[in-house]
Amino acid sequence: MAIENGKPIENGKPQSTVKVTGTATVQPTKKPEAATCPLATFDLPYITFYYNQKILLYKTTPEQQFSDIVSKMKDGLAEALGYFYPLAGRLGQDEEKALYVKCDGEEGFEGGVEVLEAVAEGVEVTELAAEGNEAEKNSIIQELVPYTGVMNLEGFKRPLLAIQFTKLKDGIAIGCALNHAVLDGNSTWHFMSVWAELSRTPSSTPTDLPMHNRLAARSTRVPLTLPASPAAHEAVDPNGPAKLLVPRLFHFKADTVSQLKSSMNSSLPPEAKPFSTFQSLSAHIWRAVSRARSLAPTDITAFAVFGDCRSRVDPPMPSSYFGNLIQAIFTGTAAGLLLGSPPSYGAGLLQAAIDAHDSKAIIKRLDEYEAAPKLFHYSDAGMNCVAVGSSPRFKVYEVDFGFGQPERVRSGSNNKFDGMVYLYSGRDGDGSIDVELTLQPEAMEKLEKDEEFLNPVFSAK
Repeated sequence: MAIENGKPIENGKPQSTVKVTGTATVQPTKKPEAATCPLATFDLPYITFYYNQKILLYKTTPEQQFSDIVSKMKDGLAEALGYFYPLAGRLGQDEEKALYVKCDGEEGFEGGVEVLEAVAEGVEVTELAAEGNEAEKNSIIQELVPYTGVMNLEGFKRPLLAIQFTKLKDGIAIGCALNHAVLDGNSTWHFMSVWAELSRTPSSTPTDLPMHNRLAARSTRVPLTLPASPAAHEAVDPNGPAKLLVPRLFHFKADTVSQLKSSMNSSLPPEAKPFSTFQSLSAHIWRAVSRARSLAPTDITAFAVFGDCRSRVDPPMPSSYFGNLIQAIFTGTAAGLLLGSPPSYGAGLLQAAIDAHDSKAIIKRLDEYEAAPKLFHYSDAGMNCVAVGSSPRFKVYEVDFGFGQPERVRSGSNNKFDGMVYLYSGRDGDGSIDVELTLQPEAMEKLEKDEEFLNPVFSAK
């Protein structure tokens, strides 16, 4: 069931720290290049996931009026939608049951992006961006973004992008809900950077224009039989009812990340391919979560990476390819083997799985899906799973709308399950990394006390 702006309604009244003061629809400043945008096979697995939610927190000065900021950002948004026009559309399905985005031209079509304005003047950016007090902050942060609990399937009638501007005591929160059937993380941050650029310098030409030809990546038309409603799909979730989950943010300083990578690589022979920062940190997280879950030695634990396939497909697609061009890459092992082996063992499993996911593996996965399309549940990641759905390569702290870089970037609760991880580059751009991790309460309590995870001691193994 959808819960608007993060809070349920109790006794007929919303119980909320954040008060929505107005809504509007923003349209592109120019006619879209195409009336429709077909969804590719890469997009289809996410139709029964939920809108991705991102929250950016900014400090402002007293001279920067909230109304002026929002007006400029709406103008920049309208310009950006002229280039990223599918975001102003709605989902559609043709007579052959193939999915597409309606961008313009159909009778009765009403597109555009939903924009909400809200106020929470007793809440400080400084407080929300600071480390610590996570339990207290999470409920407030969730109110700063729309479309909580809204499935991508609802994009037939809802906007594919919804944005909430919230006035805070010392700044502004920008909460974005983006339909995951239409774009992935790479495209999300591409759009955000162009929107910010056009808000800073109106009427300019963006430095990095999106590529909208999804058929260049995969041209197969796939008929898809959709559920009658989001509730009907949720009712048959084999993973059972939603579990109580606790999200936390852990910050790893640059020197910790660097030493972790060096320690992982110290056991390798000279001719071996070194582990990346991502593989080293992911292995560290995987081991720590397995300890926190108190897995038995024979329990199987899986690790999933939602890997960007732009450079892996043949021919390669540019970074500007707009849409989903990701696939889940899996590996797994027994918990006893993962924890009883040197830390580099987990990094090696991840490296091998990622390296093996070449163009042939990508095509094999696409062929399998097209032969038997499946409506996934976002929690279908695997047994005792840890899954990474974002990359520290995304330049999230370079999204500057004209009043500096964000103080903090966070994700909303949508698509979070037990073991879900989002990695963000640290704000200072020094190589530090923020780890946003969701676990069940008992495991999270153990993880928060795990010194081996929080303050690893480095040695060659």
